[in-house]
Amino acid sequence: MKAVQITTPGKLEVVEIEKPEIKANEVLIALKYVGFCGSDLNTWRGKNGMAKMPVIPGHEVGAVIEAVGAEVPEALKPGMTVTVNPYTNCGKCASCRNGRVNACEHNETLGVQRDGAMREYIALPWEKVIPAGLMTPRNCALIEPMSVGFHAVSRAEVTDIDVVLVIGCGMVGMGAVVRAAQRGATVVAADLDDDKLALAKQMGASYVVNTKNEDVVKRLRDITSGFGPDVVIEAVGSPATYQLAVDAVAFTGRVICIGYAKSEVSFQTKYFVQKELDIRGSRNAMPSDFRAVIHYLERGTCPMDELITRVVKPEDTEAVMEWWDLNPGKVFRILVEF
Repeated sequence: MKAVQITTPGKLEVVEIEKPEIKANEVLIALKYVGFCGSDLNTWRGKNGMAKMPVIPGHEVGAVIEAVGAEVPEALKPGMTVTVNPYTNCGKCASCRNGRVNACEHNETLGVQRDGAMREYIALPWEKVIPAGLMTPRNCALIEPMSVGFHAVSRAEVTDIDVVLVIGCGMVGMGAVVRAAQRGATVVAADLDDDKLALAKQMGASYVVNTKNEDVVKRLRDITSGFGPDVVIEAVGSPATYQLAVDAVAFTGRVICIGYAKSEVSFQTKYFVQKELDIRGSRNAMPSDFRAVIHYLERGTCPMDELITRVVKPEDTEAVMEWWDLNPGKVFRILVEF
């Protein structure tokens, strides 16, 4: 069967691999659409320290069940449209012991620490297969990245009295915008790109700030009557945005960090103490976050067509990766269609 593989930095190929056979507790799924994530771009660039190459990328899945093993519950049936929880959890580490399996110390995400889903078929434990109701396989590929943003809002304990700043309006940041707005918060979206900011308003942001053209901290103080946002969700992963999060957040505010900065970040640590900040990491997503995103997308209010930048065939993936590398700010999601 056909698969897409990142063989070395800057090199992506279509290869032939064997079709998997399922075990008794596994589901064989036929991949229809698989999304390229920012982590895949960084793997291709040679800047993803967690990736083991050569690797088949892909963990944003829209698929159909092909077959089920003998021990798979009857609720999962051939022909069902599904997405996938792409993370593993060991059940033994401190995170798993505390019920936070999304942050398992030994997690191996599809397409990063182990071969991913950018292939025609994959066999997975039934517990990792998530039914997606009447959603189309194409739109299912948006569920996982949005669930990461939903999880960040849960980590922030957002309520309707909060002002929430989301820095970065990619797919993960858009998920945070949507979920914070659902919880009744006043949402401020910040990004470099006006098109993304316009879409963030459409998806629930009350205010938008272009970080390239505006004095962000001043604008935030105007919006919040001088207090600053109660919550800042960092969804970019750069030293500048990490520093902005700490500078901009209100006294006693919460800073939620999703993005991985690729270099060291220097802070004025006095703000940690003076503001008595809660600084929290947010990693991956919980099964409940996946369900919440599916519930949201099923309503039909999300502009899903605008979130899908391009759809390509496996043979076009190297060319589209080169294009994405040159135009990173213009991409929400690129889907590979099988």
